[in-house]
Amino acid sequence: MSGVREPYPPIEPYEHGMLPVGDGHELYWECCGNPDGKPAVFLHGGPGGGCKPFHRRAFDPSAYQIILVDQRGCGRSRPHAASPDPDTARAALTANTTGHLVADLELLRAHLGVERWLVFGGSWGSTLALAYAQAHPDQVTELVLRGIFTLRRWELDWFYGGGASALFPDLWAKFLAPLPPELHQAGSVAIIGGYHRLLHDPDPAVAGRAAVAWSVWEGATITLVPRPDVVGAFGTPEFALAFARIENHYMRHAGFLAEGQLLRDATLLAGIPGVIVQGRYDIATPARTAWELHRAWAGSELVMVDDAGHAFDEPGIRDALLTATDRFA
Repeated sequence: MSGVREPYPPIEPYEHGMLPVGDGHELYWECCGNPDGKPAVFLHGGPGGGCKPFHRRAFDPSAYQIILVDQRGCGRSRPHAASPDPDTARAALTANTTGHLVADLELLRAHLGVERWLVFGGSWGSTLALAYAQAHPDQVTELVLRGIFTLRRWELDWFYGGGASALFPDLWAKFLAPLPPELHQAGSVAIIGGYHRLLHDPDPAVAGRAAVAWSVWEGATITLVPRPDVVGAFGTPEFALAFARIENHYMRHAGFLAEGQLLRDATLLAGIPGVIVQGRYDIATPARTAWELHRAWAGSELVMVDDAGHAFDEPGIRDALLTATDRFA
């Protein structure tokens, strides 16, 4: 695509630390950019994906105080879901719910002395951003969201129950391969449950193979054009194990949300300016949910990117996100 903007240059944190949030969890956080700039918090996907250096580059570092945080159980936070110690790995999922993550953001905001902030989230990050903004609307200046995911039953059935197999039958077969054959046609609840058992198998080899299969299914389907680098990153064993365990934990519990909760409560976002960026050919989080959120959230703007899938760094999506953060700077 000609005319599509590149992200801001790489930067390093000027401050970072570990924040105890209770329940035995400590969260890694960092601040980048301008300490006196407009606060913005970046919420990563997964859940379980963790923050990466390129996430810092979605904001003008001269204008923003850029805050990144690794959510419970992943990234540089502790305890870690990929720990070789079974007790530590289990502890990473203890007291790990959407409600806990929303409360963690409030603890972080107070710890950093931030009064209000822009909240930026994509994929699962959009879920958490919506849940946080609906719980604490007075603390949110704007929302910038990408690849909207609300964990309704049809969304889970689509990606984990076989809906997306209509487009990716070969990749779906690889996703099903670790599971016993009787689960292959059993629907999303049974498939997610089957993966839960594999991901927590006492044999590390069994858990590791299942984690890679779970993670690679996502990495192979989130871009419009196949990207071996993305698939390879998702298939890295340590990343895959934490990612798959935490993501599976949340999918088993439908995000610890009531069915349709985030769309039902979109009226609570009235008065918060927001931009929704959605890839037209997003297979992981189909555009229907972004459209429904836009219709339910008065004053929101929907940017449909016609030549993109789901990934944060696809050119058209990246361009729309940069345009949004520049506007709100």
